[in-house]
Amino acid sequence: MDIDRSILDVFTNACAKFGDRPAFTCLGQTLSIADIDRLSARFASYLQNHTDLEPGDRIAVQLPNVLQYPVVVFGALRAGLVVVNTNPLYTRRELKHQLNDSGAKALVVLANIADTASAVVAETGVEKVIVSEIADLHSPLKRVLINSVAKYIKKMVPEFAFANQVNFRDAMSLGARQPHTDVQRAPEDVAVLQYTGGTTGVAKGAMLTNRNLVANMEQVREALGDSMKEGEELYVAPLPLYHIYAFTIHCMCLFAIGSHSLLIPNPRDIPAFVKTLKGVRFTGFAGLNTLFNGLMRNPEFAELDFSKLHTTASGGMALTRDTAKRWEEVTGCVVTEGYGMTETSPVVSFNPADAVQLGTVGVPVPNTEVKVIDENGNDLPNNSPGELCVRGPQVMKGYWQRPEATAETLDSEGWLRTGDMAVIQDDGYIKIVDRKKDMIIVSGFNVYPNEIEDVISAHDKVAEAAAIGIPDEKSGEQVKLFVVKADPSLTVEEVVAYCRENMTAYKVPKQVEFREDLPKTNVGKILRRELRDEELKKIEAAVSA
Repeated sequence: MDIDRSILDVFTNACAKFGDRPAFTCLGQTLSIADIDRLSARFASYLQNHTDLEPGDRIAVQLPNVLQYPVVVFGALRAGLVVVNTNPLYTRRELKHQLNDSGAKALVVLANIADTASAVVAETGVEKVIVSEIADLHSPLKRVLINSVAKYIKKMVPEFAFANQVNFRDAMSLGARQPHTDVQRAPEDVAVLQYTGGTTGVAKGAMLTNRNLVANMEQVREALGDSMKEGEELYVAPLPLYHIYAFTIHCMCLFAIGSHSLLIPNPRDIPAFVKTLKGVRFTGFAGLNTLFNGLMRNPEFAELDFSKLHTTASGGMALTRDTAKRWEEVTGCVVTEGYGMTETSPVVSFNPADAVQLGTVGVPVPNTEVKVIDENGNDLPNNSPGELCVRGPQVMKGYWQRPEATAETLDSEGWLRTGDMAVIQDDGYIKIVDRKKDMIIVSGFNVYPNEIEDVISAHDKVAEAAAIGIPDEKSGEQVKLFVVKADPSLTVEEVVAYCRENMTAYKVPKQVEFREDLPKTNVGKILRRELRDEELKKIEAAVSA
């Protein structure tokens, strides 16, 4: 396992070996690996010759699953920049924080969501904004048709304006006029800043180095073994590439072996998703529990051609036994669940396809050590629940410009404290018995109570608030918010509207309950677990009744 290569080394090798192979398909248009090579070189040239960006500078990429994403990311990496993966669903507050915290000097954004950025970019250090329309890399006729329908018929492109704007196609035309120079970065240099709450609600940038990402690519490939064949795979890509799980699978593992990813820009549109898969003999599928459930509820899904499907990987949230069994019945393919986190690039463990243990997250991927510890940091024996710790080449360098947060998570020996409670069985399989104490997972996205409480507490009619996660059939969990009023006129509708203005949709509470007071410790810390236990008892009572 050669982990001392850079992502550029992996990219260059793939282009030389598999240039004629298809790499990414989206909305009926396919780019080969040679196309990605050519187009990313143009983008790198634009960055080097028409901006003031220097190697090591950060560029925020706010794109969904469209063809521009791999072109922009590989182009930025070839220019020696650090990619800041940015969620297209961010609100103004969230986007402003990430742009400022990362020190991003440039932003690439899809026109459909550019209004959010246009409202805050002047308050950040972003010097250049590159705006792309959804079909900018399609053939001329398709490009005009798709972009016009999106803009004028479906009204999907709101009004926006940037003082420092350039259109993506203009940038690519400029880049085509001059050569670029590939900038080789060291294995320990940061390649990607991936934002996460870590074990708290403060959004921090996990510094993922070239070595981290290349190592995890190699670990995943070795864990999957012969099931991932060079030049032969076609994986469905419904999870967003800006999420490290999908990034590692599709932009690292599959690209490196000359294989093909079918990008799904909007997986929430299940009928359109299923229609896209008709007639496609895909070999792999990387998803999560809620997505599997949504697809299986569509009657046309069972009619798809699953004859070539040999790998279904599940991550991001817990896989339920019922979902796993039904997926295997419908598709004939077993679901292999794994475990990871942003700070580990992300894969830590994986269930071998020929030895799946439902209810576990498998065994550590190669070159990865795991242990569990008690509250005092002492190592615990097998079959004893404790906090899971991980050590390996995929563990992040640390949190961007946050040495104290890094020290709390990473010790001097390289052990990362995950904050998850786990049991390591005698056979080496890992079972997650509890998650980070208060984190909520909505459809695979981490939601941190601290952030929700910080936002709603800024409302002048709110005295106190506490957020918890409660079970939800569709999304795994949903957010419930408990509020103590500072003004008796406060309504549920006001609370929800305020949250919608300031938070991404999946973080917005589905339930709001007003209380006279909230349970607290003797030092005044709100006891979220007590609130959660109360809710679970209510649910259990309702079910038994």
